[in-house]
Amino acid sequence: MHPNLSFEQAPPISVPYRFLLAAPWFGVLAGILLAWVGGDVLGSRWTPEALALVHLIAVGFMLQAMSGAMFQFIPVAVGGNVSRPLLVANVVQPLLLVAALLLVAGFLFGAPALLSAAVPLFLVGVGVFAVVVLLALWRTPATGMTIWTMRLALAGLVVTVLLGSLLAEALARGLALPLIPLTNIHLAWGLGAWALMLVAAVSYFVVPMFQLTHPYPLWFARGFGPFLMLLVLIWSGLWLREDTSLAQASGVLLATACAAFGGITLWLQYTRRRKIDDATSLNFRVAMIALLVFAVSAALMAVQPQWAEDPRATVWLGMLAFPGVFVSTISGMTYKITPFLNWLHLQRLGAPIAAVPNMKKMIPAEAMTGQFRLHVLALGLLLAAVWLPALTRPAGLAFAVSCAWLGVNVIRALQNYRRFRDQIRASVLHH
Repeated sequence: MHPNLSFEQAPPISVPYRFLLAAPWFGVLAGILLAWVGGDVLGSRWTPEALALVHLIAVGFMLQAMSGAMFQFIPVAVGGNVSRPLLVANVVQPLLLVAALLLVAGFLFGAPALLSAAVPLFLVGVGVFAVVVLLALWRTPATGMTIWTMRLALAGLVVTVLLGSLLAEALARGLALPLIPLTNIHLAWGLGAWALMLVAAVSYFVVPMFQLTHPYPLWFARGFGPFLMLLVLIWSGLWLREDTSLAQASGVLLATACAAFGGITLWLQYTRRRKIDDATSLNFRVAMIALLVFAVSAALMAVQPQWAEDPRATVWLGMLAFPGVFVSTISGMTYKITPFLNWLHLQRLGAPIAAVPNMKKMIPAEAMTGQFRLHVLALGLLLAAVWLPALTRPAGLAFAVSCAWLGVNVIRALQNYRRFRDQIRASVLHH
């Protein structure tokens, strides 16, 4: 186990679990939506169904899982004391859940009132979360690039939600705003400055620890976060000025930054000390390959704008990013977070350390590997369905079942925690 973990600051086990339990079922809804609508739903990023699909994954699956992981990661891994975690989680998690459902329903049914109703819930939920977590990150005595990159990621989340709220109100109220440039900026902040930034911050710590790799090169860990944030800021300014040619050039730089992170992570996996693969390392590998394909595709579209004129091109990028990079990464991390949570809270019950079950007993390895294989199949079908609409329904079904399997595996982990907890308590009382 990592020597710098602060076990005593861990929040109650229900805090991260409530987020991690909810996240996969948004993926199930996304898959069901695809299977229900079928046909040419992936023909454009602007269809109501495509907008609903993106936000089911982004503010449903991703935001739930990433928030829950941060509640656990910040106290334990970087020593940040999150104030009143149970109270904050009780407020934030339901707000984000209801807000996501309202936003998706607003897109799907063309209901402006639902879009407007989602906005204050997002602003309050993310606002409370960001303030509490940023305070914890600023007060921690720990240093290092994980903490600095995580601070940048939280800033990215705040800007993403503010831009998204503005766009939702613009759609609901018919405000005269440049919707396409603002949407592109919103996407860059959401995918780059928030999601990829957080993945990088966590990866600096957990990839060497859990996947037994060498550390990320110091020059890269120091430079990647600030460079990525600078590129997103430049991209945003150029899109606001509607300077398309320079925006495309900055897009090539953004793609290069993504490729660098994906490439270095794959290299660290390739050169690691132990070559044993598990569901986490396999999910990370798929995520980084998807990130490389995303980067190459985005760079080619920036250099050859005529390729990007096909509306399916941006949908292709979306499929690589959302299910490819982020659902894969989150699935892999969930398979480390939940067993670790169980082990941590069981060993605090007062039993001898030998009485605490091994982390490998929390979720059966075959269940994690089987779910990973189905996820890869679903991802392949989703990517193919962008160009072959006949595959949309099977792709949606496969994605829904793979996310449901992930959800069931998390439920099984929680059930095992309760079973082992009851056994340990009974044995402590008996002795």
